[in-house]
Amino acid sequence: MAQLERFAECRNPAHEVDGVVTRMRTLGAGFASGDGVGVFNRVYLSVTEEVDRHVDGGRFPDAGAAIALDVLFAERYLAAVAAVAADRRPPACWRPLFQFRRHPGVRPLQFALAGINAHIGHDLPLAVVDTCRTLGCEPADIEDEFDRVGDILVSLEERIREDLMPGPDLFQIADPLTHLLGSWSLERARDGAWATALTLWALRELPSVTEAFRSRLDAAVGLVGRMLLTPVPD
Repeated sequence: MAQLERFAECRNPAHEVDGVVTRMRTLGAGFASGDGVGVFNRVYLSVTEEVDRHVDGGRFPDAGAAIALDVLFAERYLAAVAAVAADRRPPACWRPLFQFRRHPGVRPLQFALAGINAHIGHDLPLAVVDTCRTLGCEPADIEDEFDRVGDILVSLEERIREDLMPGPDLFQIADPLTHLLGSWSLERARDGAWATALTLWALRELPSVTEAFRSRLDAAVGLVGRMLLTPVPD
């Protein structure tokens, strides 16, 4: 993959993190108000900036591995955006978010969590495998970095929900919305992503089996995303 080659050739990987942040900021400036993809982009940008601060603060045991994982993880979301911009189909896990991005009955928190679902459930395990291949290591070698990135995501989840959840004056909307979104957990999704990464790594010498597994993973995560985007009536 091109992004793996670019990363391997990069003399200062931190510049790659800066490049990812810049690209997401540029994307953000182009999204119309209320665009569901733009809602997720803002959330993901804040997460990436927080990971960058942790790297700069020396909070990762292996900064190089954390940067590789962060960059290769982000590249998968950016590739999905680029595919849609070029009139190509993105992975199935991302399609619901792009299909419903302007639906008036879908709330901002739904857009945010649908994007997080696609990125954690599908992109993160693939990024773990990408990182291991790039660095020539095993998943166990980057488990600490994976866990710390996951901890950042979980710590921000409550703030995301508070920022995007309708206020008390919209209780009639918030009640079914709370019921719908309460069925999805970022922490469980993160645990599932690690188990999936280990499975993909174990299957790496079986390309046909790996491809079938990835295809079904993509479809399953997309199904969950479609459910998260169920329109909530006024």
